Amino acid sequence: MSADVVLRGVRPMAGAPVDMLIAGGRIARVAPGLEPPPGASVIDGADRVLLPALVDAHMHLDKTFWGLPWRAHEAGPTTRERIENERRLRRELALPADVQAERLVRQAVSRGTLHIRSHVDVDTEIGLRNFEGVMTARSRLRDLVTIQVVAFPQSGVVTRPGTAELLEQAVKDGAELIGGVDPTGIDGDAAGQLDVVFGIAGRHGAGVDIHLHDGGEEGAAQIRMIAERTRALGLAGRVAVSHAFCLGMVDESRLAALLDLLREQGIAIMTTAPGDRPTPPVRRLREAGVTVGAGSDGVRDAWTPFGNADMLERAMLVAYRNGFRADPLLHDALDIATRGNAAVLGLEGYGLAEGCRADLVLVTGETLGEIVAMRPPRALVISGGRVVARDGQCAA
Repeated sequence: MSADVVLRGVRPMAGAPVDMLIAGGRIARVAPGLEPPPGASVIDGADRVLLPALVDAHMHLDKTFWGLPWRAHEAGPTTRERIENERRLRRELALPADVQAERLVRQAVSRGTLHIRSHVDVDTEIGLRNFEGVMTARSRLRDLVTIQVVAFPQSGVVTRPGTAELLEQAVKDGAELIGGVDPTGIDGDAAGQLDVVFGIAGRHGAGVDIHLHDGGEEGAAQIRMIAERTRALGLAGRVAVSHAFCLGMVDESRLAALLDLLREQGIAIMTTAPGDRPTPPVRRLREAGVTVGAGSDGVRDAWTPFGNADMLERAMLVAYRNGFRADPLLHDALDIATRGNAAVLGLEGYGLAEGCRADLVLVTGETLGEIVAMRPPRALVISGGRVVARDGQCAA
């Protein structure tokens, strides 16, 4: 049990200064001029801005090269070429997934992220090895962060017999969600892949999170198929589509119909604000009532040399790619990296209200817009009432 702590002079979401009492790992009271209870420690917030913990709704913890010497990027431009290049490097490097996952998690914690959804490769070449490694890291770090695991068939399902059985075993062994990838573009059989993925989800009560890079009408058709299966299995609110480039490519009438489907079935859209692909129109989605999340995706891995697991930076990229310049729109980008992602993950007790879990980030800045634009170092990160990072360094 965490000891009582009083945060003195903090500004929740850049509002007026208050004190915050943390007791039993939760926010017990928020008010000016709180008297610390006997034995409580006091931390001077110095009028810094207090945020709820950042949330990353889409990472690949098992893939990262974080902590290793720099590698020149060598993947081709297509999804298939990147998959093949990654498979080759995976064989050559044989990196332990638990070690790499823990390195990247600690980097994320240093930047204020305390809740993660990670897709983890499952295929007939590596079996469940990467999944088991990430689950080991999750167990070691359970007092530091929460990690949701998506069993992810990076190489396809229908075209790789035996993958479906591995995905089902991963769910039995603790994965909360089943993933998929480009049902048409990778498997050439959208109905076949989605039937397998949703079938496993239906049998085991798992969520679903599909990578969808396929663009235009091809991608839009797959969103409609995902919505149909979500409705049929009663999975509303438990399905996400990651990337969804097609939403930034279809005309307005098609987009409006897709947004209606997404809202009706509670299907979330996750974006990484990519620089080389169309991006879902974030403002349009949010105005339509669609839950929007964001994530780091790959961090310094075989797919990309970029990334640092900083969700404030990702919020800035969401704003930049969507043309957000006014402060209220910058606030929206931050909201995606906090409350929006918490909704995607279904987190309970998240936020800055009394009774919420004390997962907090303290940063220097005047306004939320400034914090998104400037991405200042995290002065303090608190997980369950316990300080786990100071001045951008993981201390746990």
